[in-house]
Amino acid sequence: MPLARATHLTRRGLLAAGGALGLGAALAACGDDQGKDSGTGAKGGKSGPWSFKDDRGTTVKLDKVPANIVAFTGVGAALYDYGIQVKGVFGPTRTTAGKPDVQAGDMDISKVTVLGNAWGQFSIEKYASLAPDVLITTMFDDAGTLWYVPEESKKKIAQLAPGVGISVYDRRLTQPLQRMWDLAESLGADMKAAKATDAKKRFEAAAARLRAAAKAKPGLKVMAGSASDQLFYVSGTNLSVDLEYFKALGVNFVEPPESAKKQGGGWYESLSWENVDKYRADIIMMDDRSSAIQPADITKATWKKLPAVKAGQVIPRSPEPILSYDKCVPLLTRLAEALEKAEKVG
Repeated sequence: MPLARATHLTRRGLLAAGGALGLGAALAACGDDQGKDSGTGAKGGKSGPWSFKDDRGTTVKLDKVPANIVAFTGVGAALYDYGIQVKGVFGPTRTTAGKPDVQAGDMDISKVTVLGNAWGQFSIEKYASLAPDVLITTMFDDAGTLWYVPEESKKKIAQLAPGVGISVYDRRLTQPLQRMWDLAESLGADMKAAKATDAKKRFEAAAARLRAAAKAKPGLKVMAGSASDQLFYVSGTNLSVDLEYFKALGVNFVEPPESAKKQGGGWYESLSWENVDKYRADIIMMDDRSSAIQPADITKATWKKLPAVKAGQVIPRSPEPILSYDKCVPLLTRLAEALEKAEKVG
């Protein structure tokens, strides 16, 4: 599902925490807990005052390194790769089959409290019970909107802990990757550890490989798509961190005109399945999120007739990348491999 298509839901019903504790009491209890404990940070190896300036320009200051971190699922997955374990998550975490969602990365989802698994779901009661020190998520606009924090309850959520936003709007992938690196380091992660430094080197090598593959086959056209039952969405490179970066490395993308992307907030053009062949593409990158229909499950005859589909030149795309170097290496590698192997079919 393209980002701008998320529909605000109002699924709220404040249940008593612990059977009797109302939200007001929960807020007060959480406030009392803050400042009492002079413990260490989330990794257990760093203590003392903590501050971090987020991409809204807001500086969060605490008297100790956050130990109780709640994050959007993808952010929690990125921090996990750097050795930071969050206490709670919100956003797509487990599939309907009970398995980890693609956005959960390598996290053991049985060890985190899931506050909500879908858009509009965020249990304030569970959040309060974690005595959160900080909430961390991404931002997909220039207004500082915290991703997956419900609009109707954001004020109550903000009362429990300060928020930190990392922007993934209208910039290249390397920028939020570095910001997540800096954030993890501030939280006590060992960024000199081989796991972190090796991942960064592998990312740089993968980027060089993708640049070379794009240069070798400049005529190949790549289309970024997402499928729903009624519509097919074609993303432009503008605004998306992954596509902007791939384009900067030389990848030749299908670019819907701005007028066509107007209804999609500038992100994408909506096409009926009858018109899915509007653009000729040699490679199609398809949205891998659980909110989108996956290529193997698309039954539309018009889809099956696309030259790239018939040639088997369809690969996954992660519109909400997990912002660790380790998880972004495959994004570069599979596109490079696709370019290296693909034939001109569009």
